[in-house]
Amino acid sequence: MSDKDVYRLSSPTIFLVRMAVFLILVGFVAFILHAQVERAFMANPGLNGVILGAAALGILIAIGQVLRLYREIAWVNARNDGAPARSPVLLAPMARIVGVEGKAPLSPQILRLVLDSVATRLDEGRETSRYLTGLLVFLGLLGTFWGLLETVASIGGVIASLQGGGETASLFNDLKTGLARPLAGMSLAFTSSLFGLAGSLVLGFLDLQAGQAQGRFYTELEDRLSADVEAAGAPRAGPEGSEALEGLATGLQALVRHMRQEQQMIRDWVEAQAERQARLQAALEARLAGEKQEPR
Repeated sequence: MSDKDVYRLSSPTIFLVRMAVFLILVGFVAFILHAQVERAFMANPGLNGVILGAAALGILIAIGQVLRLYREIAWVNARNDGAPARSPVLLAPMARIVGVEGKAPLSPQILRLVLDSVATRLDEGRETSRYLTGLLVFLGLLGTFWGLLETVASIGGVIASLQGGGETASLFNDLKTGLARPLAGMSLAFTSSLFGLAGSLVLGFLDLQAGQAQGRFYTELEDRLSADVEAAGAPRAGPEGSEALEGLATGLQALVRHMRQEQQMIRDWVEAQAERQARLQAALEARLAGEKQEPR
């Protein structure tokens, strides 16, 4: 087997197959439980529709993150084979550096610049998918708080509407009628959480597959470019050119670290908000339980 065959970038089709199988299983379960799913959806069509819409958008973005790798892989393999191919997007800096014909040699400094640029672009592409996953959890919690607030207010109204001295049958009918609204609020709370958590589960799995596909692409690209640098004998640049490349590489690495720190800050903020919402939900549930016990 030739060196080109050893370092050829592999296709990400297997990850798309996993995504498709998982989505088919999810659709099959939803089809079996379509009556229950439809009833739960109708508890609050507006909010649940937003949740499902965000989930659908996240699914398309996750699949797109894998599909975009085909063009890059085809360009790298065609460059190694000397065949023509469409210009890449993620590897556009590399295409400009090595030239259209792919005959310009790569140095270790240029290799590091290209790999840092690719890693940054891959991370930026997945930020939207991660945000949508957190958004689904937030929308589910929003529905929970909304439903619990309606339940608390409705129970207070039911208790206030009950009047002593009436007939037992009349009081029972009034109580039964008044409890319909609190039960509707609880239905809103639980169905929104159900759709939000289910959507985040689906997007989490798809984002995992997209991350694995991008990780394999990055690893194989690094191996391929490292082999090219080794085969070229690491050509030397002039003193001034070497210092300029090293300064540019250092500056780009600092920029990449700064961008990743900002991305980590955003993820920490989303996690802190989710934890805060969870504590608020627990406090509301405790308050609801206390108000239920007061009439007794």
